[in-house]
Amino acid sequence: MSQSIIELRNVNIYQGKSMVLENVNISLDKGEFVYLVGKTGTGKSSLLKTLYGDLELTEGEGWVVGHNLRQLTWKTVPFLRRNLGVVFQDFQLLTDRNVNENLKFVLKATGWKDEKLMDEKIADVLDKVNLKTKGFKMPFELSGGEQQRVDIARALLNSPKLILADEPTGNLDPETSDEIMQLLFHISRDYNTTILMATHDYLVIKKFPARTIKTEAGKVWDNAGIAM
Repeated sequence: MSQSIIELRNVNIYQGKSMVLENVNISLDKGEFVYLVGKTGTGKSSLLKTLYGDLELTEGEGWVVGHNLRQLTWKTVPFLRRNLGVVFQDFQLLTDRNVNENLKFVLKATGWKDEKLMDEKIADVLDKVNLKTKGFKMPFELSGGEQQRVDIARALLNSPKLILADEPTGNLDPETSDEIMQLLFHISRDYNTTILMATHDYLVIKKFPARTIKTEAGKVWDNAGIAM
């Protein structure tokens, strides 16, 4: 398991008492880009929530960035989350503060204290997503694509080994979607970051092919290497 960033073995995933996914066996390696597809209600979100510790894993074995999912407690979940970034469809930026302050809020929440180091880190991640000059903008002053870039910058703050992206192009026009996809592939390739991206957009998958796994009929199907 030396290179595995995600490893699930014989995992059953529940929402309350209802089993959503049965006997899940998947492995994602360091630097790998993988799509997660499936119709609404087939368990994509439940799988992602299990991976970032929002749903408790009670059956099977699971490791994410070296953390044993079966041993997570409310005290240890933050340590897991410091090793991964989450990118949302609806950006979830704080509307009452500018881009820099949005990013600083996350750094402080994850234990950063040195103002100079925080400023340097914020400048670094904004540079990576080509928003170097936008730090003083308020979210409403940014386009949808720029807001999504801020969301990706936020996910990069703690130099994560894993990014979980939940429909990151869902609210974007095709041209902006292409820009965001190029950025995500660049991050995966150049920083050796594993990315698991949930999407409904088969045009994106066709244009940017990668390994695809699918939730269907209570199972997770691994179509390794086959873009659907």
